[in-house]
Amino acid sequence: MFHHANPGRHVVLAITGASGVIYAVRLAQVLLRSGAHLHILTSSASQQVIARELQSAFPGPGADSKDWIQFLERISEAGPGKDWNLRPLSSEIHAEAIVEWHGPSNYSAGIASGSFRTRGMVICPCSMGTLASISCGASTNLIQRAADVHLKERRPLILVPRETPLSSIALENMAKLSQAGATILPAMPGFYQAPTSIGDLVDFVVARICDHLHVEHQLVTPWGSS
Repeated sequence: MFHHANPGRHVVLAITGASGVIYAVRLAQVLLRSGAHLHILTSSASQQVIARELQSAFPGPGADSKDWIQFLERISEAGPGKDWNLRPLSSEIHAEAIVEWHGPSNYSAGIASGSFRTRGMVICPCSMGTLASISCGASTNLIQRAADVHLKERRPLILVPRETPLSSIALENMAKLSQAGATILPAMPGFYQAPTSIGDLVDFVVARICDHLHVEHQLVTPWGSS
């Protein structure tokens, strides 16, 4: 009776310091339409990335769910993002959608424990530093600890690395995490969808993430569909 209601609504989204924060923003927009209770974690390096790539900043520590939802909905419509032509999503934000931000040292957060059930965790984009720390089980911040929890509980952990070229160390870390149960889903958009904008390329990657979370979407047309 003490378990939180509907654990399938709870999704952890960690944003680290690799390039491609727009992938995380778009993923959040889709998850909010599915009615997710979104647990967001941001690294200090991700603050630098969003400032450079989207000319913006994440809401401050005192921001509530409404502040985060407004930010996530508008960020792709301002600054560089407005020129990337992300298509309007086909539905409104679900009435039960919630965003909850956790500080990197908040080990009192439910997601720091395996007793707190979730649909899964996505680290998007995933820096090579975060990848390495999870690979060796460091758990020196809440992002790493939550990832470790998802591995030990055999829940979906999806890592979206964005780096090129890849060193042998990074490849070894990816192989190790894949063997431990994580899904390694690099930000590698396909072109068979005949993309006409950066937004189309972003949607391709986000669609694959949603597929592995078993979240319905209409971002792309599946291969083989008429």
